[in-house]
Amino acid sequence: MKAYVFPGQGAQFSGMGLDLYEKSPEAQALFEKANDILGFSITDIMFEGSAEDLKQTKVTQPAVFIHSVILSKILGESFKPDMVAGHSLGEFSALVANKTLSFEDGLELVAKRAQAMQKACELEPSTMAAVLGMEDEMVESICAETEGTVVAANYNCPGQLVISGAYAAVEKACENLKERGAKRALILPVGGAFHSPLMEPARKDLAEAIENTHFATPICPIYQNVSTFAVSDPAEIKKNLVFQLTAPVKWTQSVQNMINDGASEFTEVGPGKVLQGLVKKINRSMVTSSASL
Repeated sequence: MKAYVFPGQGAQFSGMGLDLYEKSPEAQALFEKANDILGFSITDIMFEGSAEDLKQTKVTQPAVFIHSVILSKILGESFKPDMVAGHSLGEFSALVANKTLSFEDGLELVAKRAQAMQKACELEPSTMAAVLGMEDEMVESICAETEGTVVAANYNCPGQLVISGAYAAVEKACENLKERGAKRALILPVGGAFHSPLMEPARKDLAEAIENTHFATPICPIYQNVSTFAVSDPAEIKKNLVFQLTAPVKWTQSVQNMINDGASEFTEVGPGKVLQGLVKKINRSMVTSSASL
């Protein structure tokens, strides 16, 4: 069975999407539609902007979404997913790819999500940190012992977990993690504490927008970050998507469940190859590839 996976924030790069725009009239029309929906020329930033320009959350999230969704659409008949999943933001791309959401509705939700997260980030100094070479349970335990808000946020693959929370608490947790044997505990250059309780204001903002958006029954199940199991019910998909902002991204568990349900080949749709690397670390026997025209 074939699984398609969609990357999240961090996969962006200067010049992203230009090859799609130049090769496909269908892609051109969708890029122009995206500019209209967003009210600014995101194509200028994607095609010609610097890495710094692309790092702004209000740009990054729509840019990665647009790239991934347009690529999945112009694959045409060759795009036949048995199951899909997306890493954090990538979940929105996956939901357009499996026809739960329209391109237009998906992009509007992503733009609202980015703005809501940016706003939440400005309320309190907060950050995330990558922790390498330590069992998940030990990381969770050390976070729980640390004073302040700090939680496990991204279960990326065995031995690679990202923590998230108030800046001082994340710093203290990093010290504790290194003292207790983590190979690395490194503060990440991100705008705030994604997938932590500090995103609660953003979750509330996004909940209303998601509730008022039409979600159709998908053509194949999505393995969502919150639940990790196959989901096809639009109401359940909505609920998981709302809670995703404050809950951890359980990528390791989602991929393992996809494999348990028959996935033998994973194709990454969008910029970069991060997810292929994570899938291989979760299960070396999996065939991985990048979607391409």
